[in-house]
Amino acid sequence: MQLARRLNNLPPYLFVDINRKIAEKQARGEDIISFSIGDPDLPTPCHIIDHMCQAAHNPTNHRYPETDGLPELRQAIAEWYEKRFGVILNPGKEVLPLIGSKEGIGHMALCFIEPGDIALVPDPSYPVYSMSTMIAGGEPHFMPLKEENDFLPDFEAIPEKIANKAKLMWLNYPNNPTGAIADLDFFENAIHFARQHNLAVCHDTPYTEVAFEGYKPPSFMQVPGAKEVGVEFHSLSKTYHMTGWRIGMVVGNSQMIDALFRVKSNLDSGIPQAIQQAAIEALRGSQDCVAEHNAILQRRRDKLIPVLNEIGLKARIPRATFYIWAKVPQGYTSIDFAEKLLDEAGIAVTPGIGYGKEGEGYIRFSLTLADERLEEGIKRLSAWHRRNK
Repeated sequence: MQLARRLNNLPPYLFVDINRKIAEKQARGEDIISFSIGDPDLPTPCHIIDHMCQAAHNPTNHRYPETDGLPELRQAIAEWYEKRFGVILNPGKEVLPLIGSKEGIGHMALCFIEPGDIALVPDPSYPVYSMSTMIAGGEPHFMPLKEENDFLPDFEAIPEKIANKAKLMWLNYPNNPTGAIADLDFFENAIHFARQHNLAVCHDTPYTEVAFEGYKPPSFMQVPGAKEVGVEFHSLSKTYHMTGWRIGMVVGNSQMIDALFRVKSNLDSGIPQAIQQAAIEALRGSQDCVAEHNAILQRRRDKLIPVLNEIGLKARIPRATFYIWAKVPQGYTSIDFAEKLLDEAGIAVTPGIGYGKEGEGYIRFSLTLADERLEEGIKRLSAWHRRNK
């Protein structure tokens, strides 16, 4: 048996040792409180589930779906974008439903990247941007996201030779893992840079609806010229707590949409139609659940931040996403500190190094755990701090 050489280029999973430790502790009966998983703990709203259950009884929905999704779903996505962002989309050419946005993100590299090609990838970032580039035979060039620049890439710092060779640029705001946000001026600069260097832009933005204190994150598609250079990936996972149902979308440049459709049509058979109809209900139905979810997340955020600062972490207060990006005390690596919390407090967090070299020195806390577990985690962190004073 001989595996493909491309697998040799994929780096080892950085969290393997920590995950092994967590599994060993749990096997011994130890209670581990996990702040590490970005998966909403609250259930999908009942009106969406009820609609899906009804649709599941329709025999039409038991057959193969189409790769490009139900026309009604594409229309509902276009309507939602117009209502939320004021962006007009052609449902037939500028909208494509996805089996979760991760699937589309992973396949997009196959539309642009050939062996030796370059993709511009933020660092730190969601690992799929770089992994999909490498699987396609390309090379990621990492754009550092520095705290002093509010975790935005500096386009001027990208070498001209690299920028001219690159085919694709990934952006992600509101940002995972840092919780950083971007404004329309930043997106304008990104479009200008893309035009200068003949780049396709992919903006990944599943967290626009997870925001606090009245803040409304913008869409890349709101900026004139965005459709000429790029697409935007979005998801129902974080907005409506539908991670397990696997449904998202990509919108924007029709040529890029068509390219992704051609790849997908040869690799998958589309989203189950009952789930698509649930998504239509989510997009067109009551949006009260979004504000309710955000109120819970904001309350959790505001309880956790003071404790993190108290124990010696420098935690940024996010205006969006359900992540807290915290700088570890001097003298620790991100993995060292994560292991210390695991061993001494029974708390699991995500080391920043797992998101790229620039994530070193940070850890990520997710707010997606039940309130009683959050309270217990806060107690453990405070008690751990008192013991180590």
